[in-house]
Amino acid sequence: MVGSFSFQAPPNILFQRGASRKVGELIAHFGARRVMLVTGKIVRSAGLTAGAEASLAAAGIGVSIFDDVVADSPSYVVEAAVAACRADRIDVVLSIGGGSVLDTAKLVAYLAKTPDRLDDIYGVGLAKGQRLPLLLAPTTAGTGSEVTPIAIVTTPTAQKKGVVSSVLIPDWAILDAELTLSLPTFVTAATGIDAMVHAIEAYSSKHKKNPISDQFARQALGLLSANVRRVCEDGQDIEARSQMLLGSMLAGMAFANAPVAAVHALAYPIGAIFHVPHGFSNALILTQVLRFNLSAAELLYAELAPIVDFQAVNLTVAERARLFVDAMAAICRDCKIPLSLAEVGIGPQDLNKLAEEAMKQTRLLVNNPREVRFEDALAIYAEALGNRTPP
Repeated sequence: MVGSFSFQAPPNILFQRGASRKVGELIAHFGARRVMLVTGKIVRSAGLTAGAEASLAAAGIGVSIFDDVVADSPSYVVEAAVAACRADRIDVVLSIGGGSVLDTAKLVAYLAKTPDRLDDIYGVGLAKGQRLPLLLAPTTAGTGSEVTPIAIVTTPTAQKKGVVSSVLIPDWAILDAELTLSLPTFVTAATGIDAMVHAIEAYSSKHKKNPISDQFARQALGLLSANVRRVCEDGQDIEARSQMLLGSMLAGMAFANAPVAAVHALAYPIGAIFHVPHGFSNALILTQVLRFNLSAAELLYAELAPIVDFQAVNLTVAERARLFVDAMAAICRDCKIPLSLAEVGIGPQDLNKLAEEAMKQTRLLVNNPREVRFEDALAIYAEALGNRTPP
């Protein structure tokens, strides 16, 4: 029996090769005179914003460039971008980049329009005002940030905090696979794994799981698992890149409505403290968390197993669930993801700190199908280090 639920998604999605070269037409409909392009220096120097900038110029729209965004969106960068947006009297915010870039743009569009301070809106539903029109174009197939109501910020204490509000969902999500062709293999792998985790955790989320998010999660996992090895082997495979981008977006819409859980909660401290890319952080503890969850999510994992491994037929529920965990581990190995925490410089002396920080991610842990206590988090990290298996 299906209970009551709500589902939120962007009002407009453009999925097309070369779509970023059409932003001038889209933005003209807002009557904008001046646009802020939020991006990063690497993205811009790689020429990924050139088509959009030319499109804006052709439409006679002035552009202010803010390209100081760096990985993991430090709060001071967000605040600097907001100040620039206000000073330049921006009408519309456009962003082209990875998840951190898009998250920054969401907050700029909101904070530049309201008197709210960033420190006041961390949490769920605290951003209640209006925002500037917002268009987001991802350059990675992973975060799904272009369709979610979530923005993650790194605070001055190196803690990752989230702003969650439907106000942050953009007016347009622009999916242009050409923007992902230059991604290095390690970024392709990390972001691809991240997107798959979004789909898995949305499907098994303890709260807000619903039929629409389930369908998006299953479709996303199918697209991602079928193409992630291909794009890691051949980054110029535009069809595989397109399927990854579509899968990432569908996974984003799934977890935007059925939120992620313990994998992300335990990954955040790895990224924040040791500066490990978010997708790698997820992959490093993915199979350990999946195994930990088996007692509570066995049926759900069994349902996902045939999507990632066609051999998951004529097996018991328990066998299919374990096969699913093994299949995800195989994908991580094939994509050359680091296999242990030790490979990214983490030692036994760091595990207590990681577990302490993970337990602060209550917004995420509450969604996990099995309760995670401090001792559980410590055991999961220990297994990921190679010491022992969690209960």
